[in-house]
Amino acid sequence: MTAHRIFSTPFAKVYPMYVQKAERKGRTQAEVDQAICWLTGYDAASLQRQIERQVDFETFFAEAPALHPNAALIKGVVCGIRVEDIEDPLMQKLRWLDKLVDEIAKGKAMDKVLRSQPHCME
Repeated sequence: MTAHRIFSTPFAKVYPMYVQKAERKGRTQAEVDQAICWLTGYDAASLQRQIERQVDFETFFAEAPALHPNAALIKGVVCGIRVEDIEDPLMQKLRWLDKLVDEIAKGKAMDKVLRSQPHCME
């Protein structure tokens, strides 16, 4: 089976589209960056380096410091496909990222986008 074309697409080529989508709905690049960093474990500087290096999506996710443990809580439909049902791990990570950007653009609160867990009351 051949790899999906998106896997070899430079992240830097798609990143501005994520930002534009959010900004068209009154959200900010900082919110998009926060969601990307939350999902991947990159900090702002390392995210910028990945953009400058023009790494493809496969490399972007392969070099990600650590996927957030709550990433599996990202559920819903992107491009007509339920993200939780995607079997290819790389495609699922891509769709998780798409879903986060969609939620930002739809006006969802950042604590909900970032799947903040309520702390147990003691």
